[in-house]
Formats: sequence, C-alpha cells, structure tokens
Amino acid sequence: MKIPFTKAHGARNDFLLTWRDDLHKCGAPSDADFAAIARAICDRHIGIGADGWLLVDQDQDVDARIDLWNSDGSTSPISGNGTRCAAAFLVETGAEKTPIRIATGAGVKHLDLLEREGRRFVFEMNMGPARIDELHANVHGRDAVILDVGNPQCAVFVDHFDFDWPSAGAAIERDARFAARTNVSFIKVLNRHTLDVRFFERGAGVTMSSGTGSTGAAAAAAARGLVDDKLQVETPAGPLRLRWRGEDILLAGPAEIVGNGEFFP
Repeated sequence: MKIPFTKAHGARNDFLLTWRDDLHKCGAPSDADFAAIARAICDRHIGIGADGWLLVDQDQDVDARIDLWNSDGSTSPISGNGTRCAAAFLVETGAEKTPIRIATGAGVKHLDLLEREGRRFVFEMNMGPARIDELHANVHGRDAVILDVGNPQCAVFVDHFDFDWPSAGAAIERDARFAARTNVSFIKVLNRHTLDVRFFERGAGVTMSSGTGSTGAAAAAAARGLVDDKLQVETPAGPLRLRWRGEDILLAGPAEIVGNGEFFP
C-alpha cells in the first residue's frame, strides 16, 4: 500500500492531505486502520511528519468534506489552520469559486480567498459562534474560560510565559473535567486589539499556532470584555487576524502548499 499526500501548513501548523478515493485506488482496504496510518505518516522521525492528516472527500453539496486525524491517531471535529490548508489544496487542484465550502465535523465552513502568490494563500474563514461553558473557571489553580468553538477549548489567562506551560497544557488537556480532552491556550492580553498566545492541542501537543485555539482565545477575552471586535493574535508562527460579524467569528490567516509525495507505511 502507498499513500499519496500533499503537505501544507497554516502558520507552521502542518498537515498532510489525501483524497480518500486516491487512498483506496492505491491499495488501502475499505476497513483500513486510519488511526494507525495517521500515527505512522505524521511521525516526524519515521514518517513524513505533521500535526495531523486530513482525508478529503468530494461531496455534491459542498466543495469537499474533510476528516481530521491527529498525530496521535485520535480525531478532532475541526482545525482552523487545517481547514485553510484544505481550501488551498482544493484551489490548487481546480476549485475556482470562492467562498470555498468545506464540510467539517463542526459543520460547513466558508472560506474566502483574500490573497494568492503561487502556492501561498490567505483565507478568511467563518469559524461560527463560540459557546461559553464557564466564564470564570479554576483549572489546576489557573484562571480560565471553558468554551467550545467547534472543538473544546480551555483558555488560560497568564501574565507571562516564564513557566513550564507545555507541561501545564498537557495536564489540563487530560483533566477529568474534559471527557474528550481539550485544547489549551495560554493568553497574555497585550491591549484591546492584541493577544499573545501559546498552544497545546489535544492529540498533537505544542503547536506553533492554532486556528481554533486563536478563535477560542479571542472569544474568551471578548466574553470577559478585554478586547474589541477586531483583533490580532500573535503566535510563535506569526499573527492571525480575527473579527466578529454578528455572533460569528471570522479568522484570517495563511496556508501554504509545500510538497507532494507518497508514503509507504
């Protein structure tokens, strides 16, 4: 069996994308163990290396449907950065009209193409509304907002990052209160238009950026009245821009196709 893939990243949060039909044409059985394949192909030592693997299906009602497998073999309903990568993948393979409509586990998302330079793209994606579950939570002794923006988020407010936040993120991710685990964002409020954020994602660990994590951070800060309705999230991989349209949160950020190939597990 061989697995064809395209590699892309959205602000250094990297993904491998495969058409499901191509996977089966290349010998994958219908009952393939996708969790095992995801762990193998995403392994940065013996695989191709990525934060996640996206299986892409054609769909008559939308431009495509995607299923996300994390690097540890678990699944997630959505990745903001991953969905932008899927939109770039679709544009490069022939999609001509925007918005690009992609069905995810968190519903159909619409992405407008703002810029393109070769294999580099900038999309704005409607992330939908945030659901605030607990506005003032004490999680492992830290001040947090518990919410959902398509997948679960624990947004932790901090004054600085001079502590072992990856270990704190790993502990919070698996806290008993989160039955399906949670993504964790550590948020430093710089001003009413800027947040500085670090990310620990369920199933992937520390990532350079996170679309849903940035959305959750913005929604948590807005729910506490700390930011205005247009802001920028600074990540280790660069800025992501967010704004509100009614209750919906719109996220703008990059996606870049960096290569194609085949993997032999």
